[in-house]
Amino acid sequence: MAALTLYEYRAAAKERLDGPVWDFLEGGSGTESMLSAGRAALDRLRLRPRCLVDVSACDPSVSLLGSRLAAPLGIAPMAYHQLAHPEGEVATARAAGAAGALLTVSMFASRTLEDIAAAATGPLWLQLYWLRRRESLVDLVRRAEDAGYEALVLTVDAPRVAHRPRDARNGFAVPAGIRAANMDPSVMSTSHGGTAGESAIARHSKEQFDPSITWEDLAWLRERTSLPLVLKGVLAREDAELAVKYGVDGLVVSNHGGRQLDFAIPAVDALPEIAEAVDGRCRLILDGSIRHGADIAKALCLGADAVFIGRPALWGLAHSGSAGVSSVLQVLLDEFEEVMALMGAAHVRDFGNSAIVHY
Repeated sequence: MAALTLYEYRAAAKERLDGPVWDFLEGGSGTESMLSAGRAALDRLRLRPRCLVDVSACDPSVSLLGSRLAAPLGIAPMAYHQLAHPEGEVATARAAGAAGALLTVSMFASRTLEDIAAAATGPLWLQLYWLRRRESLVDLVRRAEDAGYEALVLTVDAPRVAHRPRDARNGFAVPAGIRAANMDPSVMSTSHGGTAGESAIARHSKEQFDPSITWEDLAWLRERTSLPLVLKGVLAREDAELAVKYGVDGLVVSNHGGRQLDFAIPAVDALPEIAEAVDGRCRLILDGSIRHGADIAKALCLGADAVFIGRPALWGLAHSGSAGVSSVLQVLLDEFEEVMALMGAAHVRDFGNSAIVHY
């Protein structure tokens, strides 16, 4: 029997993946408090349905920075999809396109930007970390433009990778046979050397990530591309206001899946003040703990234009490759369309702050 909920895909993925790989994908930083905080915050929200509305033909489609989506749903950037399945990001792209969903490709993808683009039938964005070697960023941006990627997503909540106890305990390193296919091997060498009691991923970030960048550096990136620029990892109203000031096109409200600052504000709790601050002047995406179609509706009510899922896509990938990712996306799409009908929301624009209650 096919899995009916995202949690069933999670259970299947845990059975299929090696322990250290599972810990890398599922683990959090510090005390791992954030792994449950985001879900708890979403569960405190309740929806207020309206009655006697014509919902015979609900339309969940949206446009996001020029990308037309079947629903306000995309896949967040995550490194090394080949950890979950040999086809890696190619399988994920195939599934996202079939579902009409957006895929954000990590700069540390385990398949080339070009191979992913060849498999995709839906929109692709490229995620970047700011490296000390800026020429590597320029090369990635140019390749993304040539391959038809539609936006850049700069992760701004990781000047370095936080301490993640599971990875340190496992001495986690990128396994042999898997690599960041779009990066110069000399940039990535540290990520492959496992050491007991230390995460190679964290060691690599300290070596390669540039922690000195500021808002002023965004101009350097802007000068080198015409693609829209989205910042991922914003949780404070003040940063949202600065993003508007510096001409950013979109924000991903995210706490990095609980893998960066421990005890940070859950993304959904940060969303209302950020939506108020930007006041429609840039697009907003909520990323964090989305596990049901109702979570998409809650995010829209609080001011988001769309949501990203992270781990559930990898659960589906580990379960059955491209078919598993397709199934995960379809579960969410079916749930969201049902919520639209039961909420009396024929269109995405019908979701608003009056339709949600905080407990």
